[in-house]
Amino acid sequence: MPAVHHKLLLEEALQDSPQTRSLLSVFEEDAGTLTNYTNQLLQSMQRVFGAQNEMALATEQLSKQLLEYEKQNFALAKGDEEVINTLQQFAKSVEELNSLHSELATQIADKMVFPMVQFREKDLTEISTLKEIFGIASDEHEAAMVKYSRLPKKRENEKIKAEVVREVAYCRRKQHQAAMQYYCALNALQYRKRVAMLEPMLGYTHAQINFFKKGMELVSKKMDSFLSSVSSMNQSIESQLEVEAEVMRSSQRELLSVDDTVYMPDHDQVPVNRALIQKAGYLNIRNKTGLVTTAWDRLFFFTQGGNLMCQPRGAVAGGMVLDLDNSSVMAVECEDRRYCFQITSPNGKTCLILQAESKKEYEEWICTLNNISRQIYLTDNPEAVAIRLHQTALQAVTPITSFEKRAEGSPNPDRAKPGAVTSREPQKPPTTLEPEDLIVPGTPIQFDIVLPVSEFLDQNRAGARRTNPFGETEDDDGTSDTHDSLLQQVFAVRFLGSMAVRAGHTQEVIYEAMRQVLAARAIHNIFKTTESHLMVTSSCIRLIDPQTQVTKISFQLKDVTQFAAHQENSRLMGFVLQGSDWSDGGEDQPSFSVFVFESNTEGEKICYTINLGKEISEAKKDPEALAQLIKSMPLTNDGKFLLLENEMGDAAEAVGADEQESEA
Repeated sequence: MPAVHHKLLLEEALQDSPQTRSLLSVFEEDAGTLTNYTNQLLQSMQRVFGAQNEMALATEQLSKQLLEYEKQNFALAKGDEEVINTLQQFAKSVEELNSLHSELATQIADKMVFPMVQFREKDLTEISTLKEIFGIASDEHEAAMVKYSRLPKKRENEKIKAEVVREVAYCRRKQHQAAMQYYCALNALQYRKRVAMLEPMLGYTHAQINFFKKGMELVSKKMDSFLSSVSSMNQSIESQLEVEAEVMRSSQRELLSVDDTVYMPDHDQVPVNRALIQKAGYLNIRNKTGLVTTAWDRLFFFTQGGNLMCQPRGAVAGGMVLDLDNSSVMAVECEDRRYCFQITSPNGKTCLILQAESKKEYEEWICTLNNISRQIYLTDNPEAVAIRLHQTALQAVTPITSFEKRAEGSPNPDRAKPGAVTSREPQKPPTTLEPEDLIVPGTPIQFDIVLPVSEFLDQNRAGARRTNPFGETEDDDGTSDTHDSLLQQVFAVRFLGSMAVRAGHTQEVIYEAMRQVLAARAIHNIFKTTESHLMVTSSCIRLIDPQTQVTKISFQLKDVTQFAAHQENSRLMGFVLQGSDWSDGGEDQPSFSVFVFESNTEGEKICYTINLGKEISEAKKDPEALAQLIKSMPLTNDGKFLLLENEMGDAAEAVGADEQESEA
């Protein structure tokens, strides 16, 4: 290495000439540059040490984390044992590498960072301190020389002169000593800076070489065979992945090659399956967000046994929404939305309104929920039972949606018109009746009551009277059954259907008619019904249009031979009406028809009211019995009518209600 050619001469320190000062400034500038560079170099070295120290900590954490794989409880399956053993071997190797990284970090700190810190703190700090001392001594010398130069010439004072001379000599000696120390430090710095630059890098290089040597020994002796086996296993897994990826790409191309109608929500080409006993899919559910505001949420619904389940997005499992056993399902009109249906619990307290995304889904959901409501899923072969019930109902019923059409196909055409029924003595039913004995197979079913136009006009003429569900009339001088009746109760109902039957004095015929009516509605997609008011008095039963107050049809209470509510769905009720059959051209024969209704309240209440009306009608024949019966019943304030529960009366206030849909 070449020698240092530039240096400050100590002999010139006492004279302190401008040339010496100029050379001193060059040395000071060089020292300042060296200080800045040393600080930057030290930061880089400290960063290397920090990275190496972090590497040691990271490898230690990596080794621990590899061992944690065995303890993980994976949701899909446990980890492969071969992978676990391999990772444990890797963890052991990483732990050995961690010891090498820790040793390397220690050597970097001792052999690279520490020498550079020592150079900066010792040599460069010493230069800065000596520069400050030299500057103070130079200022003091200048001040002493100024004071000496001001000594007077004429009035010379030997004492003052001697003091000033001694002060100048002291300051000059002090400056001389400071200058020589400063010059020596600057001259030595030219050598020390070279050592300071080389020594840390020499230590760093030796540390790295030592690290690599030990690493090669570790790899060559212990890990050659292990790494070869891991590489083979990895290649095998990658080949399996490639095969699986090709299968998935092929499946993806096949699935994407379908027609665009698959993505359209209401273009189902598959026919409706009405024999399902379980169903799953997305539905919109209507939720109340305030007193009058609602919101629709799209959730995933599925059936499980006899329960309707719901699982929001992101949830791990679903929760039960409603017990479907004996519940009623009906299509409804809701907020001008399509494909809406309603599920009501048997007690009527829980009611859900759901919306399907297509007509096929809409019909399948209604059929599936109806099948579950009948508890078909509890049988040994529920799919076969559902198919058999569907086929039986399809063969047994033929829908007739007009009251006039029913009159043409009914065994008793005169029974189709209001007021055409006559009373006959009831006949005793057989002890045991089969379904064929109750209802003739293939009997037409009437799904609606259409009032003839002539009757509608007659009831709405100027002089006609309308039935008021609250027992009031437009004038007080009229005579009608409303005033003559001691009982008057109104229920909000929906007419589901009626059909001719063979027997009229057993409740089994009502239950069988209910089953066939509901099955026919489900099979032929007849869901919509109109809400009406069923008025029960002590003399008759009337079905009234709530909007126009026009009587659609009227039955004499004495012609009602039997009435009953559904044993499982309490909202369903029906009654048997007796008429006359003149089809043979001879003496009239008794004929029977069953009318099925769905009520907003319990069907037992309607049955109780009908029974009460028949008791009052019988008691009219005996004034004492009638008086005794009236005494046992609460009356209204005016004493005209019997007072029943308010819940029944509230149903009559729903005048002008919109059309609703039934559970069929």
